Amino acid sequence: MFLGSIKARLKKTLHFIPALQLVWKSSPYWTLARIGLVIVQGSLPLFSIYMTKLIVDQVTASFALADRTTAMQDIVPLLMIAAGLTIATTLSASLSELVTIAHAQRVTDYMQSIIHTKSISADLEYYENSEYYDALQRAQQEAPYRPPRILDRLAQTGQNSISLIAMVGLLFALHWGIVGVLIVAAIPAVLVRVKFAGVMYHWKKRRTQLERQAIYLGWLQTTDLFAKEIRLFNLGHHFKDNYSQIREQIYQEKVRIVSKRSFAFFAAQATAGMFVFAIFVFLVQQTIIGTLKLGDLVLYYQALQKGQNSLKGLLGSLSGLYEDNLFLAYLYDFLDLKSRLQEPEVPHAFPSALGTGVVFDNVSFQYATTERQALENISLKLQPGQVIALVGENGSGKTTLIKLLCRLYDPTAGSITIDGIDLKSFNTSDLRNHISVIFQDYAKYHFTARDNIRLGNINTPPDDRKIVTAAQVSGADRVINSLPQGYDTVLGKMFDQGEELSIGQWQKIALARAFLRDSQVIVLDEPTSAMDPKAEYEVFQQFRKLIHNQSAILISHRLSTVKMADYIYVMSQGRMIEEGSHKSLLDLDGVYASMFETQAQNYR
Repeated sequence: MFLGSIKARLKKTLHFIPALQLVWKSSPYWTLARIGLVIVQGSLPLFSIYMTKLIVDQVTASFALADRTTAMQDIVPLLMIAAGLTIATTLSASLSELVTIAHAQRVTDYMQSIIHTKSISADLEYYENSEYYDALQRAQQEAPYRPPRILDRLAQTGQNSISLIAMVGLLFALHWGIVGVLIVAAIPAVLVRVKFAGVMYHWKKRRTQLERQAIYLGWLQTTDLFAKEIRLFNLGHHFKDNYSQIREQIYQEKVRIVSKRSFAFFAAQATAGMFVFAIFVFLVQQTIIGTLKLGDLVLYYQALQKGQNSLKGLLGSLSGLYEDNLFLAYLYDFLDLKSRLQEPEVPHAFPSALGTGVVFDNVSFQYATTERQALENISLKLQPGQVIALVGENGSGKTTLIKLLCRLYDPTAGSITIDGIDLKSFNTSDLRNHISVIFQDYAKYHFTARDNIRLGNINTPPDDRKIVTAAQVSGADRVINSLPQGYDTVLGKMFDQGEELSIGQWQKIALARAFLRDSQVIVLDEPTSAMDPKAEYEVFQQFRKLIHNQSAILISHRLSTVKMADYIYVMSQGRMIEEGSHKSLLDLDGVYASMFETQAQNYR
């Protein structure tokens, strides 16, 4: 138990080491520049106060000289050196500001890139788990500025250490006890910072979900997705009040913690100030009795001040590193998320043309967040060039089945094969490149119409005729040509000169995106739900001509569309309950026949 605790603490302690490696990778040249400036800025204070001592001593000595002109001539070189040191200090400060800002921007952008890389590679399962969103939220909050801050702290630690060593050397030469008093005076403030760093860390972890709720409520009020309903149902003030209540709770709790920290820090700093004042009284007393010269008083007093500031800065940086190290755990909690979809060590090449096709053999699946079986003992076949349809009520498992085919999840039982090869034996990205899917919750990209379609296959050149062909097949071509800039029109209202489309028009754009992909299997999940029956019929007539030797899976509630399929599977509550051609299912007079008859009555 004890050893486990030690290992856990050691792991947390070493978080800043990989963080520094990330900082170095983001911008090695800026990192080297900062290190060089740290050394310079840490050394300059020693030379500055020593020059001050020499000038004060020279001025004091000149009082005893009859020829003040000679004394001034002796002081001028010292003044020139002091002026040079002042210019060097100012220059290094300006350069430090430039390097710090440029470096921090590089590191922030690099860290965001790492988070984006992890986000797009994470299993879909994580996006259906609230704990993942908590981890993502914490990582997004901490990652952009914690690594640069660690570098700042280390830079301050190095700079303060160099200055402190020099000042401690001077003060130790006067009396060793002064150094001891300085150290004792600084300890309370460090203890306060370390304690409240832990308090704030655990508070933020507890309140992550509450923060996300506030962000969600803010998003509801500012996005166009909910704008109509918010106005029609007068929900604006309701969401605004809920948002304000959550933010007020967070505010009150945070202020309580910060208030306690501020009062504790004040008490620690006041104690330290009394210790330092006592040392100053000692220096004045030593000067009055003649043990120290006036220049020595100035030297040691400045050394005392700078030594105190350097020690305070050093210990503050170290305690700050402890705090940053705690919060970096949030970043590594996110980056350490493991994929359950294991890539094969030696992947099979995806077949250039389907031979036997796709086979689901007694496939079952259960989502990790529920005990309910989403699919149970599903078996079906998709032969080369065949169009099959999946029919069933909402929640019957149709879309889940497609997610398994795309290997967004792995089955909990059974197997899925393509030409007899298990999906797990293919490289995941290679598998998905050969499957074209449009889900019912298709994406609306606020890019140009051309780019919206081209996202179906980003290897397609922007001026490729295939983009227009795909749009013609989906019916999007007529919509696009009616827009002000045609295919170069930005869709949606998020950016300047954007044109909003109807739901049906957006669906045609999404269909074109799916048709553009040069894949062997096409999956259309409720692809024409927002279209009128005539437009839907035209799309599928074109679709049958387009696919040639491709295989297709069609999911639709419109059985007038489904009857175009070669073979139909009927699902209910995660089970396959009927299968066959349209005619054979009507002859069976089961669930499918009942559904078809119900819909047909609406057209009589």
